[in-house]
Amino acid sequence: MDLSNLKPAKGSVKKNKRVGRGQGSGRGGTSTRGHKGAKSRSGHKTKIGFEGGQMPLQRRLPKFGFKNLNRVAYKAINLDVLQALFDKKGIDYFDAEVFIEQGLVSRRDLVKILGRGTLTAKIDVKAHAFSDTARKHIEQAGGLAALIQ
Repeated sequence: MDLSNLKPAKGSVKKNKRVGRGQGSGRGGTSTRGHKGAKSRSGHKTKIGFEGGQMPLQRRLPKFGFKNLNRVAYKAINLDVLQALFDKKGIDYFDAEVFIEQGLVSRRDLVKILGRGTLTAKIDVKAHAFSDTARKHIEQAGGLAALIQ
């Protein structure tokens, strides 16, 4: 075997269907489109979701819910995460920059501190929002919970 007689594996390469190349090809005339009707004409396309005249699925199903335009989406960080960071890295001051450096949030995210877990360390936290239990736990441990404006 050499470069002059290399071939693809048997059955791996398929010939294209050449339509509209004359009667002798076996695919001339209507070019495999059948006779008459919209699908035989050029430029035909059906609408997205069209089901042959049957009521389409997106119209059969009921509408529900709404998007609240005034919703404020916060990234939640729990007290046990702050405690773990204090234990591992000795961080005792948390603000937006620290959360970004630690990979907890992205640059534009709003941060809310939630009260899951226990907090034994005296830490200062600056965030956009606090749950009542989180604020209570931070202040009981001797820390400071301040809002970012």
